[in-house]
Amino acid sequence: MTIFSELTQKILTPQTTRPGKFWIFLPVVGCILFIILYVVAAFLYPGGSGTNKTSVGYNWMENYWCNLLNKTAINGQVNNAKPVAMTAMVILCISLSFFWMFFPVVLQLKKHHRNIIQMAGTASMFAAFLLLTKVDHDLAVNFSSSLGLVAMLGVLVALYQLKWNKLFAFGLFNLLLVALNNYLYYIISDLTYLPIVQKLTFLSFLFWICCIEIKMDKKKIANV
Repeated sequence: MTIFSELTQKILTPQTTRPGKFWIFLPVVGCILFIILYVVAAFLYPGGSGTNKTSVGYNWMENYWCNLLNKTAINGQVNNAKPVAMTAMVILCISLSFFWMFFPVVLQLKKHHRNIIQMAGTASMFAAFLLLTKVDHDLAVNFSSSLGLVAMLGVLVALYQLKWNKLFAFGLFNLLLVALNNYLYYIISDLTYLPIVQKLTFLSFLFWICCIEIKMDKKKIANV
């Protein structure tokens, strides 16, 4: 039994193998809080972007999420947005960890399938905390994203098996957005639209997670 299985069993009651509504909807609450705190942090950001280092405030068309996590803003001022952005990131990572742990439990996936999603997904969330350290930004993002991709593929396989076709198609759309992010950054090095695509990817992925949670709550347990 993995550490994830032990944790989920402690949360589950002896009478059921299904988490209560609180645990199922915890990731949804986390996603909403993250978006709210993202907006608050953006208002607190002093200014500066990759295309205009002297600009004032957070430019939604030019700035990135990671700009809010830096100690110093691009314009050289102290970044007052950092504490709020860090709080938002901690909330999101913890909330999504519960999604990765409980998704395969609620749907009663096979042991190896369950373990892949739980371990890769949770490890991805912990790896994301590297963005708060002095570890190279690209290395931290690539490491966390790679683990997250493994977990996401595990979820997509489950959605396909369950014939949740709309959510499966939505997940494929998110994969395309991730691929577009990498294409713009690594292949053609065109950062003109990358900040916009990044935010669209954030919103789309979080909305996908929330939709899955709502579907999970309505779905009767059935073996895959």
